[in-house]
Amino acid sequence: MSQRESETGETAGTGKLSSWPLFVALGLAVGEVGVVMAVYPLAIGGLVLFAGSVAGILTESGYAERPWRALTALSGLFVLLGLVVVWTQTGGDLTTVQQALASTDTVVLRGFSITGAGVVSFAAGLAGSSITETGRAA
Repeated sequence: MSQRESETGETAGTGKLSSWPLFVALGLAVGEVGVVMAVYPLAIGGLVLFAGSVAGILTESGYAERPWRALTALSGLFVLLGLVVVWTQTGGDLTTVQQALASTDTVVLRGFSITGAGVVSFAAGLAGSSITETGRAA
């Protein structure tokens, strides 16, 4: 044969292409622009898109049965990373956190935006898993 066959029996070049890598790249780029430029809704939305896309690509490739656990795990990493950023800037002092929150352009607010993306992703993971378990369609 002139074309190699894959393990699934499909000939090379005729397989289905995944759209997830586009959304992974878009989510990461939008999220990072939002974090660096201090546009917090953009940061949160981009990082949520990134986490959801990574969970989707893991499900599509067969590493996960459902995307909800992967999304919940990524959300935990975001919350942890965001809190580490806040901790390194404030040392855990609440008055320093309050002073940083009064300003509009601080690293602390960027840490909170990463944490916020983790919280939103966690809520999406919980909602998705509860809908999947009860059998209701969205």
